[in-house]
Amino acid sequence: MNLTRRSLLATAAAALAAPLTAPRFALAQEGPIKIGVLHSLSGTMAISETTLKDTMLMLIEEQNAKGGVLGRQLEAVVVDPASDWPLFAEKARELLTVSKVDVMFGCWTSVSRKSVLPVIEELNGLLFYPVQYEGEESSKNVFYTGAAPNQQAIPAVDYFLNELGIEKFALLGTDYVYPRTTNNILESYLKSKGIAAEDIFVNYTPFGHSDWSKIVADVVALGADGKKVGVVSTINGDANIGFYKELAAAGVTADKIPVVAFSVGEEELSGLDTTNLVGHLAAWNYFMSADTPENKSFIEAWHKFIKDDKRVTNDPMEAHYIGFNMWVNAVTAAGTTAVDPVIDAMVGQKFPNLTGGMAEMLPNHHLTKPVLIGEIRADGQFDIISQTEPVPGDAWTDFLPESAVLESDWKDLKCGMYNTETKTCVQLTSNY
Repeated sequence: MNLTRRSLLATAAAALAAPLTAPRFALAQEGPIKIGVLHSLSGTMAISETTLKDTMLMLIEEQNAKGGVLGRQLEAVVVDPASDWPLFAEKARELLTVSKVDVMFGCWTSVSRKSVLPVIEELNGLLFYPVQYEGEESSKNVFYTGAAPNQQAIPAVDYFLNELGIEKFALLGTDYVYPRTTNNILESYLKSKGIAAEDIFVNYTPFGHSDWSKIVADVVALGADGKKVGVVSTINGDANIGFYKELAAAGVTADKIPVVAFSVGEEELSGLDTTNLVGHLAAWNYFMSADTPENKSFIEAWHKFIKDDKRVTNDPMEAHYIGFNMWVNAVTAAGTTAVDPVIDAMVGQKFPNLTGGMAEMLPNHHLTKPVLIGEIRADGQFDIISQTEPVPGDAWTDFLPESAVLESDWKDLKCGMYNTETKTCVQLTSNY
């Protein structure tokens, strides 16, 4: 009886200990891989972000049809931060602590990303951010798959200067961090190119701004001395509808005052009468009109998924496409969805751009991207009139003195803000 009792106790003890070892690891690898989708489905940014939610659902569905990742299916966890910047932080925390997502894809505006940043750094989450932004940031926990200023804003200004002979610049933006920081960089860059301070007009408006008559009149008046004026637009969201309508009402055509936009693509134009906008420009790293086999396949897959052949594709969709596939490959290479091994495996990942060539993830967590200038057509699409080879994204601009000395390298230096003069790593905070 004693031997039997001891045997039973030993067996019971082994059973109790087991969940602390192999079974716990096994359980962690079972069930779906959860992917957080953090895009506004209501409010002023829904015009742009709803499509990105749908893009993620399509990519997840396609990957599941291939067998998932690591033999597990993917599950989308969709939330709506409702164009409310503090709510982005709350939803990110909910995704990481309640839903237990393995990765997040989301945000559009920089203010939403900066709201999320302290949460994912605190909880060691992982965010793929798909939209052009102002740079001046590098977080271990973020992969920036949209353009930095040297991959969009500066090449666009160069096009204005070198190809169109623009002599005066109106920098019009929505009043938040991306337009303000981008325009600070552009002001410095324009002055270095010989543009006088008095020939640079800067104006900011709130999200959802609708009365553009005075601002458009001010832009027109800028050219009263006969100098050629160009508009650089960092206007975001549905405010673009009123802006472009007012341009048309004022008789502003592209040959008189060209506009190059950084936040207007096919999705935004699909809600406008574009007949009066023909010839105005946008700078992106992708256009739906790109004539490549990869892009044709992507568009076909999108139309099949969304069940609407009239739905357009755009640049942030391509950024999610590249980022998602790089994440899949990094998880596969790491053999786990754990954040730190995936971050290590992400650097050096390569994946084809939809416009041709290869995107590569750099040690600063930015991509190499071609720069495209597109001219608006009457059908709301773009004629690609300029395209570069892939340009490496800069986390820190060369055109602000305090940033020119900084370098980001998460592979070797393990630092996102390395001062090349003092040879020290500045400790990043959520407010840098």
